[in-house]
Amino acid sequence: MLDLAGQLRAWVEEGREFAVATVVAVGGSAPRPPGAAMAVDSEGTVIGSVSGGCVEGAVYDLCLQALQDGGPLVERFGYSDEDAFAVGLTCGGTIDVMVTPYDASQAPQAAALSAAAQGEPVALARVVRGPDDLLGRAVLVRPDGSHEGGLGGHPELDRTVTDQARALLDAGRTRTVELSEDGSHCPGGLTLLVESAVPAPRMIVFGAIDFAAALVRAGKFLGYHVTVCDARPVFATRARFPEADDIVVDWPHRYLRGTETDRRTVLCVLTHDAKFDVPLLTEALRLPVAYVGAMGSRRTHEDRGRRLREAGVSERELARLRSPIGLDLGARTPEETAVSIAAEIIAARHGGTGHPLTGSATPIHRAGREAGQLPQAV
Repeated sequence: MLDLAGQLRAWVEEGREFAVATVVAVGGSAPRPPGAAMAVDSEGTVIGSVSGGCVEGAVYDLCLQALQDGGPLVERFGYSDEDAFAVGLTCGGTIDVMVTPYDASQAPQAAALSAAAQGEPVALARVVRGPDDLLGRAVLVRPDGSHEGGLGGHPELDRTVTDQARALLDAGRTRTVELSEDGSHCPGGLTLLVESAVPAPRMIVFGAIDFAAALVRAGKFLGYHVTVCDARPVFATRARFPEADDIVVDWPHRYLRGTETDRRTVLCVLTHDAKFDVPLLTEALRLPVAYVGAMGSRRTHEDRGRRLREAGVSERELARLRSPIGLDLGARTPEETAVSIAAEIIAARHGGTGHPLTGSATPIHRAGREAGQLPQAV
């Protein structure tokens, strides 16, 4: 639900009645992860997607049914060998979808939508499997551990849910959590979907060159907050990078040392100039970030590695460097190179191989790497 927060908040302000369908668990090769959502208002307007097309029609009908009945429901969709015309996933996977009418009187959900729409970090934990009287109940959790709402029942349950949601919020992850009704971590009694809404991850592009302009566009397309940094004011201009969120004129290593990064941040070094690269990469390779890549020929890479070792960078730190940057796509133009870099970033994030899917037995969707697996029953 929170991935549609901006649009849903607008619907709330317009006074629309609507229901939200949220993927709460996946199994096998499913097209969209837990947290993916689709919403339908009382006039039949639809936004979002839960399956990329396979079961959207059936989920649409469930949303209209939920608006009429007024209660939450959970439906499982999978592939049916017995009935080729049955509603299901042609990819062979399985998804559980929870459909809930939006109720503005439910404070946790209303507050979560408002916070997420404004870019504030927040987690929403909702019961997606358990006793009927708990199904759909929610707790909103903020980074400082404060929370709104509650599940009721055992006094330890809300505390455990808050702790679990806060941990997932810190990591920026959405997944399911299984607990017992007494709040212990033994699975079986309750399954909750914890949705984390966090600010967009950062992409910092060092080097205000033509390749950087193309990479900025690719980064924005992938949902990053993109910063361009270069020590040369004549190149680092808004006119050259109109789509960048921030443009910084500073020595790259000095800027990196003082700016905020986290485990989702990607750093792309396109300067391929030793006087910029070496001090910058010395800083970058010691930060707990998601990706560090540097542009240059193989000869540049070898020279850069030698200089970094002389600067005290260890072999373990150097092994984190993606250089030459990008996947081997045969790219030549700035736009093609941006695609190759973006592809490597995606592969690094999800554990992809970068190999063609044709003729490969590698799973297309790596279920469970960043999201919860299906519970045994819903």
